[in-house]
Amino acid sequence: MFDKILIANRGEIACRVIKTARKMGIETVAIYSDADKNALHVEMADEAVHIGPPPANQSYIVIDKVMDAIRQSGAQAVHPGYGFLSENPKFAEALEKEGVAFIGPPKGAIEAMGDKITSKKIAQEAGVSTVPGYMGLIEDAEEAVKISNEIGYPVMLKASAGGGGKGMRIAWNDEEAREGFQSSKNEAASSFGDDRIFIEKFVTQPRHIEIQVLCDAHGNGIYLNERECSIQRRNQKVVEEAPSPFLDKATRKAMGEQSVALAKAVGYTSAGTVEFIVDGDKNFYFLEMNTRLQVEHPVTELITGVDLVEQMIRVANGEKLSIRQDDVKINGWAIENRLYAEDPYRGFLPSIGRLTRYRPPEEGEMGAGIVRNDTGVFEGGEISMYYDPMIAKLCTWGPDRATAIEVMRNALDSFEVEGIGHNLPFLSAVMDHPKFISGDMTTAFIAEEYPDGFEGVELGEDVLRRIVAAVAAMNRVAEIRRARISGTLDNHERHVGEEWNVALQGRDFDVTIAADRGGSTVRFADGSEMRVSGDWTPGDALARMEVDGAPLVMKVGKISGGFRIRSRGADLKVHVRTPRQAELARLMPEKVAADTSKMLLCPMPGLIVKIDVAEGDEVQEGQPLCTVEAMKMENILRAERKGTVSKINAGAGDSLAVDDVIMEFE
Repeated sequence: MFDKILIANRGEIACRVIKTARKMGIETVAIYSDADKNALHVEMADEAVHIGPPPANQSYIVIDKVMDAIRQSGAQAVHPGYGFLSENPKFAEALEKEGVAFIGPPKGAIEAMGDKITSKKIAQEAGVSTVPGYMGLIEDAEEAVKISNEIGYPVMLKASAGGGGKGMRIAWNDEEAREGFQSSKNEAASSFGDDRIFIEKFVTQPRHIEIQVLCDAHGNGIYLNERECSIQRRNQKVVEEAPSPFLDKATRKAMGEQSVALAKAVGYTSAGTVEFIVDGDKNFYFLEMNTRLQVEHPVTELITGVDLVEQMIRVANGEKLSIRQDDVKINGWAIENRLYAEDPYRGFLPSIGRLTRYRPPEEGEMGAGIVRNDTGVFEGGEISMYYDPMIAKLCTWGPDRATAIEVMRNALDSFEVEGIGHNLPFLSAVMDHPKFISGDMTTAFIAEEYPDGFEGVELGEDVLRRIVAAVAAMNRVAEIRRARISGTLDNHERHVGEEWNVALQGRDFDVTIAADRGGSTVRFADGSEMRVSGDWTPGDALARMEVDGAPLVMKVGKISGGFRIRSRGADLKVHVRTPRQAELARLMPEKVAADTSKMLLCPMPGLIVKIDVAEGDEVQEGQPLCTVEAMKMENILRAERKGTVSKINAGAGDSLAVDDVIMEFE
């Protein structure tokens, strides 16, 4: 077995590989850029080597720099993680020449299947059903438009060397094909160093289901069931689960056997994933093969008990698979939610900054299930603009799907993140969405269910009343603290009132509280009662309460006259007042927000790539105004209405903060 391996990656996947290597008694070497000097993966590794400036194309994807790090450290093998150099045949070739083992497939398999154009041709030759498309190289935007018309809209423009949603665009007309081609090409070049683009038919109402395969160098290959990855945004997976709530045994077996056959046809070894689009009749079509470990591999590990990273290391060491196909079972259900540094209230635009608070839920047992959190950050650390915005992968397991979902709900509510925008509220909303709960979803789920973006959650009556009861009880504890009362419980009750008004989400609830040593009974105006207990004390950022015997987890912040409560995807300002205070509050005028309707504000920290208009130009609704790049993604900002540009405050190359004014209109 290897004594030392280098992880040619960063963030949570580097930390994930280090954990397994440590378990196997293998020393690890981290690499890091200037931006990652104090990163968690650097701290966790046994040693670390600096490889350059923050941009990935000057550090993490520069083969010569990684090779120098390997020589300095004396590593015998390299795990590439995913992204960066994981599917780069030149990197695999460089390692082979150096006599260093690549913990991944051989160069030939990467070339055959890692390139999306080549892999689709091979799949077609092997008789695998594929989505119609154009596999040749596309020279320019006009040729992209011509090909798109021949295939028929809608089409998908995809980076040949892409992955993780980078370099991908859906086009529904000529203009979008033209714009999408250039943006996909730019993203592909900056993310992968390869700007080749291909086009295929975009299948509407599809489900994205993938098969995990594992092969050794001795001719053995197995599949470890499937993962459902249909909930995506901008072609980036957000929620994954295993198994799929849609597949039956026969379809699973057919997809699995076809995947293994395809892997064997190209001499594949190590872990890999074959991705399919599956229609409503369970017809499946080959999309691509990812010749690497997938981001969502933890859900497969949770239902099979197989450590995929360990298996990759053992295969790279020349060992035979110790697992046969008959050994692969489906034990329970697992769900993964990807926590991103992005603001769901600003169209999911990237967010950067310092994590002033980062407290994931404790890993291990939670209720009837299990929590796992794969992460690469820590409290006080920086979220950089240079890399993918994923902070963590929160996973839960349960004996069945309903339990896994419920454990995930409580885990999300327990996850504390402050200092940056993040998508925890959105993930909570998805877990409560009827379509997700039923398993009736497609890759269009987010676009269809949140067509105008995510604007928060309106909680139902039952949940609202539970929160009202809990907050009323918490307020009583806070009032006692504020009054600095000591003595018996009877004395407390004489000083702290029993009648309160709780206002939240545009509603008012009059309640009466009767407390005893075991908790509080909260009576509503309609005569209904709820029993509340918990050990929350003022200053705690997390409240774990029980309301009528059922758990309720809330993130708690202090605001004037009440609390900021975040639970189940809702972000609520909850005011708790005496009846007289509530009466007076209703007479107070509402504060009017500043008018920014005649300004284009930068929606996230980023770099201005180009300005598409000039001062004095008349613009139409939907017209591109400028392009902002953040976290390797290009974002085209468009005019919301017709108008005339009166002033431009920024130019190409400028770095802007959130809400900086890019341009103004008459």
